[in-house]
Amino acid sequence: MSDPINTMSFEDALSELERIVRGLEGGQMKLEDAISAYERGAALRRHCDAKLGEAEMRVRAIVQHDDGTTGTEPLADNGETGR
Repeated sequence: MSDPINTMSFEDALSELERIVRGLEGGQMKLEDAISAYERGAALRRHCDAKLGEAEMRVRAIVQHDDGTTGTEPLADNGETGR
């Protein structure tokens, strides 16, 4: 639980976030521990959202050509493909 969040993979961050949620739902934590867990959970959620956003941008950059092949296309500034 002491890993720097920005170096975590999406899967590791999501797994830790799920553990935190289960712990908070259990209601057995002391108040200060629950607050700390909630803060870390919020940071993990932001990290997961960012990782998902990055993945979405990469998927949007993949285009299918008329001949059925796929490739990538640079994204425009607004996040849409450069078509």
